[in-house]
Amino acid sequence: MSKIKYQNPQGMHDILPEDQPYYETIFEVIKNFFDFYHFKKIDTPILEYADLFERSVGQDTDIVQKEMYTFRTKGGKDVLTLRPEGTAPIMRAYLQYGFHSLPQPVKLWYYGPFFRHERPQAGRYRQFYQFGAEILGESEPVADAELISINYEILQELKLNNLIVRVNSIGDESCRSDYKKALNKFLRAQKNALCLDCQKRSKINPLRVLDCKNEKCREVLKEAPQSVDYLCEDCHIHFKDVLEYLDEMKIPYLLDPFLVRGLDYYTRTVFEIEPTDMEQKAQGSLSGGGRYDSLAKALGSRIKVPSVGMAGGIERIIALMKAKDYKPKTAAQAQIFLAQIGPLAKKKCLAIMQDLRKANLRVVESLGKNSLKAQLGLANKLGINNVLIIGQKEALQGTVVIRNMETGKQLEVRQEEIVKAIKQNLKN
Repeated sequence: MSKIKYQNPQGMHDILPEDQPYYETIFEVIKNFFDFYHFKKIDTPILEYADLFERSVGQDTDIVQKEMYTFRTKGGKDVLTLRPEGTAPIMRAYLQYGFHSLPQPVKLWYYGPFFRHERPQAGRYRQFYQFGAEILGESEPVADAELISINYEILQELKLNNLIVRVNSIGDESCRSDYKKALNKFLRAQKNALCLDCQKRSKINPLRVLDCKNEKCREVLKEAPQSVDYLCEDCHIHFKDVLEYLDEMKIPYLLDPFLVRGLDYYTRTVFEIEPTDMEQKAQGSLSGGGRYDSLAKALGSRIKVPSVGMAGGIERIIALMKAKDYKPKTAAQAQIFLAQIGPLAKKKCLAIMQDLRKANLRVVESLGKNSLKAQLGLANKLGINNVLIIGQKEALQGTVVIRNMETGKQLEVRQEEIVKAIKQNLKN
């Protein structure tokens, strides 16, 4: 066979019918959780101004430098990008629509596609789906713990157990400068042992080095200064309170002094949730997030909006669900097959199907087929016992034949009595 000319672009995957139940199940679970915790859904555009992410995520991050799909509009007036993450657009909407005048905090959640030009691999695509949530206008550590808890509970509801929360505090503007100085001093001494990317990062933003996945760099960084040792009193108390809330909720966590999350807007608490199984752990974290008290200021706002958020990767979650042989709910099987013979019968079938739908009875038809034998064969393949048969005679008389495929018994009823007769058959 010759190669098909058109295929999906590299890193962009089709969500085929057999995978749709996974996406639908995850959406249903997260919607139920966020409804319970009084989060409101928000949908932001897939396209945003590129400057939004350059100012928030960080000009020197891998996302901005390497991964954003950015282009100029016709005429070259605007520079837009396919959104690579969800937090900056939500903060933009919060500021644009004056959400600060609403009762605080404002709790929002989202679900949809995002885009990053990175190397496609297991659980990582260039177009991928995320769900996330943000608590905006709240500085108390209980908000950090609440989001971690909701995130953890959602994954458990999807039957993903054996999880661990990795958590750290990277401080804020008042104490992070001292930590950066200590880290910079360490990195200069270890310069030749770092990869080329980290040598560049250390000159621009040393915290980015801590996010490097290179094994050689990871080994060197084991001896690096830890951010928790440089926290100011306020940040120390905040982090201690977050951990105490997690203890109270019995959520398993691991202090990771080198966890920074690769985005510049984070302050204080950062976290990631990953499986403890080593084989699954290799695919990366399932979700993560943190506090971003300075993001509004970075976007030019005069008001301070202390906030915390999280996001989960749908494809990674589905990969783990499949690895654990989790079967999502699927649509209920059809209970009835509608077979027809002749043009008049075919016309009658459409009205009959409307009546069955209104009665919440699932029906399958094959109106494109004219052979009764072919239609009954399809009903057999689908395992449907109750078949409605309408031919030219039945169409003229206003009747229909109900055949039980298992016993071969047939019953003729008036068309207006079909729903009642079928429900009685299903009970028997």
